[in-house]
Amino acid sequence: MHLIERIDRWGRETPDRVAHISGERSLTYGELCARSDRLAASLEQEMGDNRSPIAVIGHKEPEMLIAFLAAVKSGRPYVPIDNSLPGHRIDSIMFTADSPITLTPLRVADTAGDPGAVSCRRVEGDDPFYVIFTSGSTGEPKGVVITLANLTAFVDWMLGEQRFAESTEIFLNQAPFSFDLSVMDLYLSLVTGGTLFSVNKDDIANLKSLYEKFTRSEITTWVSTPSFAQMCLIERGFQQAMLPRLRRFLFCGETLASETAAQLLDRFPEAEVWNTYGPTEATVATSSIRIDQEIIAKHSPLPVGYAMPGTQLLICDEHGSPLASGERGELVIAGPNVSPGYLRRPDLTDRAFSSRDGQRAYRTGDWARERDGLFFCEGRMDGQIKLYGYRIELGDLEANLRALSEIADAVALPVEKGGKVDSLVAFVILREEKTGSDFQMGAHLKAKLGELLPAYMLPRKFHFLDAFPMTPNGKADRRALAELV
Repeated sequence: MHLIERIDRWGRETPDRVAHISGERSLTYGELCARSDRLAASLEQEMGDNRSPIAVIGHKEPEMLIAFLAAVKSGRPYVPIDNSLPGHRIDSIMFTADSPITLTPLRVADTAGDPGAVSCRRVEGDDPFYVIFTSGSTGEPKGVVITLANLTAFVDWMLGEQRFAESTEIFLNQAPFSFDLSVMDLYLSLVTGGTLFSVNKDDIANLKSLYEKFTRSEITTWVSTPSFAQMCLIERGFQQAMLPRLRRFLFCGETLASETAAQLLDRFPEAEVWNTYGPTEATVATSSIRIDQEIIAKHSPLPVGYAMPGTQLLICDEHGSPLASGERGELVIAGPNVSPGYLRRPDLTDRAFSSRDGQRAYRTGDWARERDGLFFCEGRMDGQIKLYGYRIELGDLEANLRALSEIADAVALPVEKGGKVDSLVAFVILREEKTGSDFQMGAHLKAKLGELLPAYMLPRKFHFLDAFPMTPNGKADRRALAELV
């Protein structure tokens, strides 16, 4: 059944069920389906044969969901843009997307149309479903095109693995809709007749308000970056009593630290913890594993899991040839969830995408290893610096920092002087309250780290934080941390 039909079904069968909660506002399935139909008819009348992407700008308003479905129902992909992004970045996305129409919550609310009067050709098969912009190496964002077939493959895999209960699940939406992690909670919620519970940027800025919302939310499925969960763990009351219906944590977007997983298992004994991995170019996630105490005890850092059925994860050398099990190389993904490429950037598409065994393939740029079908990521290939003549991967240093018993999470950054890297600095979150001075604790950690790494890889200085500043996407904000140096 078409993804849209699976969502519209709930508009017919349970029209009064709440599809989305954001702040004090809510949207039912009946409203979502009827209003997206009317908006789709209006878009078709206005755009005619133009099938260009439709920009949708806002911040977690219910109208954004209406706009997403309306664009797809009219046969056009949507480009989600969060209005908290810097103005110059929004301008760059808009220029590349070249959208003839921009939908805002106000414009969606004001749109009226008669769906019966207009025949729309909805998105099908390999048609683009959405375009999400990610950071490019040049500093200019690049638009990742995801088709209906890509999204359907991802959704069907997750439904089969997680076995959500229809019409009863409440999904946490932490990530903005411009970050592809949100695709996980948004569409898993909509196709199962669940409720999407959004927390916005104001909630996250006011932790007391955030925890009060959690208490009232009845969330059953938590979807977020690991950094967001680590931030929440600072509050001692963040445990099963706050979220008594919670049954699973789904993580993606960055490294899940062993300590974060261990604390969650301890505080939420009735919930499962799942680690997933995947770049935007492979439709949110392409591997997964349930993390338990046995996995934590056996592996550090934690594995990113096993490949989704029908998808190949290959560890390749610089020539693209597969390596033997246990060897480190670049992770290449081939399967039905792999994007056709970047919007209006054939040069970048040709560089990163290819075909393997009749399937679309993507070079991730991530170092990884495979052991018995289980995959481990070891940082970005481009996260490499040169210090004292040695090449150092920051992901490698961070993984070893997280392996220390005292450290819950860590970020390593280079310190530059005179246009070159002068030293390394580590920002760490400790598992327990620090004893002694910063200097003493730093010296202790440096000595322990010295048993794992060569001297040239050791941070010159340690900064101790209760939590990392976060980007709007919920990842550790490396730029903000760099400003602390």
